[in-house]
Amino acid sequence: MGKFIIKTAKDGQNYFVLKAGNGEPILSSEMYTTKAACNNGIESVKANAPNDSRYEKLTAKNGQFYFTLKAGNSQVIGTSEMYTTSSSRDGGIESVKSNAPGASVTEE
Repeated sequence: MGKFIIKTAKDGQNYFVLKAGNGEPILSSEMYTTKAACNNGIESVKANAPNDSRYEKLTAKNGQFYFTLKAGNSQVIGTSEMYTTSSSRDGGIESVKSNAPGASVTEE
């Protein structure tokens, strides 16, 4: 089972990383000014993760593949790691879909 890890950046802002059951990071958030906003972001990921239409498949300038997960208002709520193939990226999406809804939340 996956888990969300809330972290605090050097500037005091908060962000989260969703890790798969094997401990690999699969999705990272934007920066939030409060922990409450960060927790709201996690709840949004949990709610939107199962919905295929919320994912945008992208290619970086260096040719690597990644995806974003968007909320219903089209705001990006998470960005994936970089993948060397599009099929790996698609596997990352499936991992978010299966891990996020029931993931626990911890703080580091």
